[in-house]
Amino acid sequence: MLAKLYLEDGTLFEGTSFGGEGQQVGEVVFNTGITGYQEVLSDPSYCGQIVTMTFPLIGNYGITRDDFEAVRPFVHGFVVRRHEEVPSNWRAQYSLGDMLKEYGIVGISDIDTRMLTRKIRSHGTMKGIIATGDIRVEELRERLGASELLRDQVSRVSTKSVYNSPGKDQRIVLVDFGSKSGILRDLTRRDCDVVVVPHDTTAEQILRLRPDGILLSNGPGDPKDVPHAVETIKALLGKLPIFGICLGHQLFALACGADTEKLKFGHRGGNHPVKDLESGRCYITSQNHGYTVKEESLAGTGLVKTHINNNDGTIEGLKHESLPAFSVQYHPEASPGPFDSSYLFDDFLTMVRKFHAERPKQARQTELELLARGV
Repeated sequence: MLAKLYLEDGTLFEGTSFGGEGQQVGEVVFNTGITGYQEVLSDPSYCGQIVTMTFPLIGNYGITRDDFEAVRPFVHGFVVRRHEEVPSNWRAQYSLGDMLKEYGIVGISDIDTRMLTRKIRSHGTMKGIIATGDIRVEELRERLGASELLRDQVSRVSTKSVYNSPGKDQRIVLVDFGSKSGILRDLTRRDCDVVVVPHDTTAEQILRLRPDGILLSNGPGDPKDVPHAVETIKALLGKLPIFGICLGHQLFALACGADTEKLKFGHRGGNHPVKDLESGRCYITSQNHGYTVKEESLAGTGLVKTHINNNDGTIEGLKHESLPAFSVQYHPEASPGPFDSSYLFDDFLTMVRKFHAERPKQARQTELELLARGV
């Protein structure tokens, strides 16, 4: 079946449809990963986006249940140069096309993804519509013009209820702004008692869970679209150790008084070099974000830059000068090959242990007596 991708600047791509049928509007972005298309599709941070893969062959190793990063994919379209219909992989359980069809996601292949990527790099990400069938360009233009990009992605992808992944060590509250399964895996691998809460959980509700630390997850969209999360983080700063990842990093920065801005075409892929300013070491990282913290806005916030992107110099890591809190823009749980960024989870848990060692808790009986008196 014929498929079309129409951009807001009037560019039209015609190719072959695979996966679901219909029409969908989204922000057209590109990902430079050579592998990992299943993780890309199932990353909630891509909610509302039409994702273009720059690697020319996609689908060759199929889809495997164990590689999902969320219960279901949230992308609004998938664009590839060549789609492999029959995967060759002993782990494969079904094909990429079958997965897209199951969730009604439109895929388009046999288009010049190199041209599309160069256009996005030159002019920035833009709104687009992807559609199947012999639909007229005028109809695509009309629908695209009448549509707005999503601004409520976090509420769409966040968990709707609190749930627990039990462990014997520190209790960590994971605030789910669109969290990937990899974050939960890294915490449970370290025997943490993880309580996952919705994005709109208040500081008071979080503290009632009696956590030892708080992890702010990744998620989709503009951090300024979730102001309630910024207020929650403000109320938690200094009370417990905090670690932010991706969107959580940006929200942490906003809560401290810094500012964010939209990047021209964002960072999306598994090959982004990040420099640790303290050690001088460069890490190859997985990233997926369209916004960054403005460096000039750090003055007077108590935030210190810890990591930078070696490609464009943007901020990739922050820590607070006096409070037990730090964050990174990239995904330490994603492991694009090695596990060299997973030390950040260990650093966070070390911070948690140190924080509580320096602030011994009252005896439980004393605490109960104070509660009974309403103190």
